Amino acid sequence: MTDRDPLELRQVSRHFGSFTAVDELSLTVRAGARHAIIGPNGAGKSTLFGLISGTLAATSGSVLVEGRDVTRLTVDRRVALGVAATFQHSSLFLRETVLENVLLAVLRRTGTGLGGLRRVSTRTAATARARTLLERVGLPDRYGACAAELSHGERRQLEVAVALATEPRLLLLDEPAAGMSPAETARLTELVAALPAEVTVLLIEHDLDMVFELADTVTVMHLGRHLKTGSPAEVRASAEVQSAYLGTMEVSS
Repeated sequence: MTDRDPLELRQVSRHFGSFTAVDELSLTVRAGARHAIIGPNGAGKSTLFGLISGTLAATSGSVLVEGRDVTRLTVDRRVALGVAATFQHSSLFLRETVLENVLLAVLRRTGTGLGGLRRVSTRTAATARARTLLERVGLPDRYGACAAELSHGERRQLEVAVALATEPRLLLLDEPAAGMSPAETARLTELVAALPAEVTVLLIEHDLDMVFELADTVTVMHLGRHLKTGSPAEVRASAEVQSAYLGTMEVSS
């Protein structure tokens, strides 16, 4: 454990040729936060997510996790430091069962590998951990189902379970409600809200109903830059936020 902020961005930029997708953005995410990043299309949100998760390299600036500079570290190295992410496009093993998907993640976290399953004690402990995680995300009756058989919403729930198997202190969610029905979004919102306080959550999301229900802190991006960070109420009331969206989103309660 550490008293350092789970995430700090210091003037982070990412250029694609002459185009600047993220422009010297600085941001701090406090421990235990449910922090959302929003913004109009083209604001740079997905690029920023890549810079934080490690799928994209920063052109300049620094990404710090609990005070440690991870700017040049790979995704796997960041996972080892307590950072886990779910992405817009599924990364599940669709031919494997729901339980097997989580079990593989548990084994990666412990460094055991599949060979360890030959040991009864290891197999029993890992399976129990995987089942507990599936219960937490609301899939207690889907252990034996093939991941390909799951609904879109159930796949998102499974992705959260896989991420939690790495025992993250910082959980990154990239458009978790994308393609979900209202009922599926409501279930996912409840799931994220119920995560333990020691797991800090940072999400990028277009569904503003979900954002304003779940988040305690909201950061708005515009044209690759930081526009405003504040409570949901402060963001709703911000004239500069409303101007940036040009009426394309509903920010009033």
